[in-house]
Amino acid sequence: MSDSTSHSLSDLGRFWTMPNMLSMFRLVLIIPVTWLILQDGPLFWMMILILLAVATDYFDGRIARWSDSVSDWGKLLDPLADKVGGAMVIAALTFRESEPSLPFWFIAVMIVRDLVILGGGAILRTKTGKIVMSLWSGKVAVTAVAITALAALLKADTPILEFCIWASVVLLAYSFVRYMARFFSILRDAPAASDPAASDPADPKTGS
Repeated sequence: MSDSTSHSLSDLGRFWTMPNMLSMFRLVLIIPVTWLILQDGPLFWMMILILLAVATDYFDGRIARWSDSVSDWGKLLDPLADKVGGAMVIAALTFRESEPSLPFWFIAVMIVRDLVILGGGAILRTKTGKIVMSLWSGKVAVTAVAITALAALLKADTPILEFCIWASVVLLAYSFVRYMARFFSILRDAPAASDPAASDPADPKTGS
């Protein structure tokens, strides 16, 4: 690993914190959940593991704020766990042999959206040196996707499942627009924020 890479990783703050471990645990939990879905395994164990994953998502941010251990690692791991977990579950529900399964275009929308958002985050990290936090609209969209997955797992009637799918698509699209608006806003303001004269109170052009 190069010195520049090591320095970049160290800038993300402490890694071994309880909130970060909860996010990592959520990533681990998704492996048996995905396997159970593909194998059409016992619904009871699926629900137990999914509830554990939801609990980690609920507590990681709250523990980080309570213990004053918010870090850029956490800002990176939390949405990554959400995106990877959601994509794997929806993929399993799309390609499993049992019914009902989800349409392929649904997971395609999710993956394209998430890749664009992750790419935008990487660009902002390069331009500003900071990692931005997830938006509340993104969390709402992830929740809608989780409800859609739950509806499929519980073999909901077709009209209910279709409503969940389209509601998720609308919320995914809305959150994508919000992410893109923030991306261009931060990108537009980045040069001014990095200009020493813009924040130097001693400079006659900016000071009173």
